Amino acid sequence: MNLHEYQSKRLFQDYRIPVPDGLTATTPKAAAAACGKLGGRRWVVKAQVHAGGRGKAGGVVVAESLGAVEEAARRLLGSRLATAQSAPEGLPVETLLIERPTAVSRELYLGLLLERETERLLFMASEAGGMEIERVAAETPDRLMLTRVHPAAGLQPYQVRRLGFGLGLQANQIKALDALMHGLYRLFTELDASLVEVNPLVVDDEGGLVALDAKINLDDNALYRHPELESLRDPGQEDPRELAARRHALSYISLSGNIGCLVNGAGLAMATMDLVQLHGGTPANFLDVGGGATAARVAEAFRLILSDPNVRAVLVNIFGGIVRCDLIAEGIIQAVRDVKVPVPLVVRLEGTNAAQGLAMLARSGLAVETAASLSEAAHKVVEAAAGAVDGALREA
Repeated sequence: MNLHEYQSKRLFQDYRIPVPDGLTATTPKAAAAACGKLGGRRWVVKAQVHAGGRGKAGGVVVAESLGAVEEAARRLLGSRLATAQSAPEGLPVETLLIERPTAVSRELYLGLLLERETERLLFMASEAGGMEIERVAAETPDRLMLTRVHPAAGLQPYQVRRLGFGLGLQANQIKALDALMHGLYRLFTELDASLVEVNPLVVDDEGGLVALDAKINLDDNALYRHPELESLRDPGQEDPRELAARRHALSYISLSGNIGCLVNGAGLAMATMDLVQLHGGTPANFLDVGGGATAARVAEAFRLILSDPNVRAVLVNIFGGIVRCDLIAEGIIQAVRDVKVPVPLVVRLEGTNAAQGLAMLARSGLAVETAASLSEAAHKVVEAAAGAVDGALREA
C-alpha cells in the first residue's frame, strides 16, 4: 500500500526525522489559509498523487504570492496529473501539500528496502539526490552506495559513518545522519514497510539534514497488525479493478497487454505470463484466484478480466491441487453464460479432477478451446488474440 507524501512525512515526524513545515489543503481557499498559518512570503504547492516525477509534470509549484498559491491550487485540484509513472491516464489530485521553501545547499538520496536475495534490509545512498534512482543505478552505478543490515545486529554506527563519509558529510552532519537512519530503520521494521525513500534528502543552508520528500510503501500482508495505517489508504489512487479484486479475495494487477490470464497460484501465474510473452503475446493482467477458488470467485475473476477493454483473449491455466479442476470448470461455464465472455477463451486444466473438468467443458457446448499443455495453451491464446485484433481492425 502506497502512502501520500504528506502521510509519509507525518510518520517521519513520529520517528523524529526532520521534514519541512507543511499543511494540507483540498480547496484553493484552504491553500491560501495554510500559507497564512505557515507564514513567510513564498510557498511550495505540491500535488499529492501516488507517483514520482511530479515536478516535471507541473505538480510542484513555487508560488511567490497568495494569489499564485490559489491559482496553482485551482489548476491542480480536480485535475489528473500524468507523470512518467502514471501516464497516460494520470492520477486524480484531491489534496495539496503546502510547505515553506527550504534553502537547499546539496541534494542527496537515501532509501531503505528489503533485499530478498540476501534477506536483509538494504540502505541505499547517493550524492545524486533529486534524480531517478533507477537511472543512477543503471547509468552511474558507482554513485550508489549500499549497506546491508543484519537483523540480529541492527544498524551499526560504522555503517552510518561509511555512508556519511561517502556522501561527503561533516562530523556534525554524520551525527544527524545517524539519528535519521536509525529513525528510518525503526519506522521500517515497526510499521512493516516494504520501501522507505527520501529523495531528495537535502543539506540546508545551515548545514542540517531535511527530508524534502518522503515515500513509504507498506506491506499489504501486514496491515492487519496496523489498522491505523489501513485507514490511510486512498482508493482514488488505485486501479478500480484491483480494488474490486481485493473485495473478492483475488490477487489482481493490471498490465498493459491484451491477453487476460486467470491462474491459481502466484508462481504458476508468473510462469503463465512468461510463456505468453515467449510465444509473442503480452499479458493484460496478473490474476491469482488462490488455492481455495470457488465457482463464484472464478466468475468474479472473469468479470475483472473482461472489464479491461484491451483484452482480446483469455487464458485459464489451472493446476488442481487444493482446488479441484471440476469446480474451476463449473466456474468457467457459469462465467461464460452469465458474464457472456465476448473474446476467445483457451483453457488448460491439470491435476485433481482435470478429466472431469475437461469433460464438463466439452459437454457445455460453449466456445471454449482446451489445451493439453501450458505451452500449447499459450500458443493458442496468442494466436486467438492476434486474430481478434485483426478482426477489430478490419471492422474499423
